[in-house]
Amino acid sequence: MEDCRDAAFLADPLVREVLTLLSRDGEEARVIGGAVRNTLMGLPVADVDIATTATPETVITRTEAAGLKTAPTGIEHGTVTVIGHRHVVEVTTLREDIETDGRRAVVRFGHDWLADAARRDFTINALSVDLAGRIHDPVGGLADIAARRVRFIGSADRRIAEDRLRALRFFRFHAAYGVGPLDADGLAATIRARHDLASLSAERIGQEMRKLAIAPAAAVTLATMQESGILPLVAAGVGDLVALARLPRFEPDGPVAALRFAVLFGRVQEDVDRIAVRFRLSNAERNRMRRALEAGEEIATTRPESDPATLYRMGQGAFLDGLAFAAAKGFVSEAAFRSRGGMARDWAIPVFPLSGRDVVELGVDRGPLVGLLLKHAEREWIAGGFREDATALRERLRAFLRHHQQQQQQQ
Repeated sequence: MEDCRDAAFLADPLVREVLTLLSRDGEEARVIGGAVRNTLMGLPVADVDIATTATPETVITRTEAAGLKTAPTGIEHGTVTVIGHRHVVEVTTLREDIETDGRRAVVRFGHDWLADAARRDFTINALSVDLAGRIHDPVGGLADIAARRVRFIGSADRRIAEDRLRALRFFRFHAAYGVGPLDADGLAATIRARHDLASLSAERIGQEMRKLAIAPAAAVTLATMQESGILPLVAAGVGDLVALARLPRFEPDGPVAALRFAVLFGRVQEDVDRIAVRFRLSNAERNRMRRALEAGEEIATTRPESDPATLYRMGQGAFLDGLAFAAAKGFVSEAAFRSRGGMARDWAIPVFPLSGRDVVELGVDRGPLVGLLLKHAEREWIAGGFREDATALRERLRAFLRHHQQQQQQQ
């Protein structure tokens, strides 16, 4: 693609208005980063970021004078969110790093597009497009997009020293956008910097690992991370890469980080708890990992005839996760996965037809005994293949109570 005149982001009214407002009186603005990269790769664009030579104060003054709203979401770093036409764009003033401790940078604003590009991470993220659709490529990003190569800008060691998270971002971006082996210079630099990852917060590591785990080339990229000694440092353990490579064939609802983590790292429940802490997972993510591991182990050791009872107890989501886990681990065959999964998707899980009121109407006083009797009736209903209706179950309970009373009288 020689230019981006036909790019969807340039047809966006808000983007065009902001570019126009900030590209006059000696200032310039361009769309930069992910929107340009994804457009050139033929991938969906989620957000549009704009870079400009104008200071944050100028951005606010010009956009608000035009009737747009602003929010100083990161103004200390030069970022202003502009709101209009029912959505938002982030506008950031060109910057140069003055100093950094590997986590935070002290920056100053500038007018030098090359200096701004030099402080970014990868060449494919430094491409920018002006209002006319011209592509600006200061660091060779177009060639790397054509080659589907993720490459650090300038010195890989220096880029990582500026922000240690870039060591993980290198793998995540390769998993999402790269083809073939990882860039050799970048890989060597991440290996040299691997012990510095310990200084990163669990939140930052977890954010990158979630995105990496669901990327198209996750399995092969994680294999390289494991071979290079980085994955064991990040996860405090090794991953089951063979199972992870199998998993995409079995996933019930597409790539989900929690299920992929369960397959990659989950051997016992302690593994789930460890990953939940190291990646700062949500309770929902941790619980999904636990359920997948538990369900997978149960499904692997039971026969298909018991699947309806298992499915009724677990619910469809947990059953399908467990089945995918078991298939990825090789505990069940692909043919068994298809047949058992088909049953789980097609079978309408029945609703137990009794309630506490039914038990009370049989003469049982309200209290714990009501729940115990309901559980007993439900177990009998499940064992009978869910066939009995409410009338039959009430009669079964009535007979059970008569028998129980007779036994008490005989004693």
